Amino acid sequence: MGVIEHWNRILAWLAEHAPTTRAALRPGSDARPDLEVPAELGQWWSVFGGTGEHTFAEILPPFYTPIGPERALSLRERNSAFFTTLPGEAGAPVSGFHPDWLPIATDGTGDVLALDLRPGVLRGCVVEWDRERREMVKPEWPGLVEMFDQVATALETVSRLGHCQPVVNSAGELSWFTD
Repeated sequence: MGVIEHWNRILAWLAEHAPTTRAALRPGSDARPDLEVPAELGQWWSVFGGTGEHTFAEILPPFYTPIGPERALSLRERNSAFFTTLPGEAGAPVSGFHPDWLPIATDGTGDVLALDLRPGVLRGCVVEWDRERREMVKPEWPGLVEMFDQVATALETVSRLGHCQPVVNSAGELSWFTD
């Protein structure tokens, strides 16, 4: 299965179990900023456009809201103050926000999940950048397909993903309980 199929699994689960979170998600568009992105990301953004302004949908553990292309470019620009130009291959730890990272999700406080687009075997891996510590230690997922598959499976089986357990509150909002 590809990125769209796994994303659709997540959407189906949200529609049934967390409708408020599902309602926060906007459809995608073929009109993207002039940005060369990996095929999987382009496919996802063709069906997913982010959330509304100041709207959170914590679909990705432990507390990340996925974002569309315009917000990704905005976050990349905002994090330019933290850019590092240290050499290294995709997935290698760095201090600072690397200019070859493209945000795909945010927690609203400055931390992001990003695709690491540096060259190397792990090109396209998903990394978590901690703004407060200004560091990325290791890749979280090898890519979007694996991330969406693992999230969809955790939701469908109501099981843990790493140190996170999916929970839905009485308002129909998904969140992840962490240890």
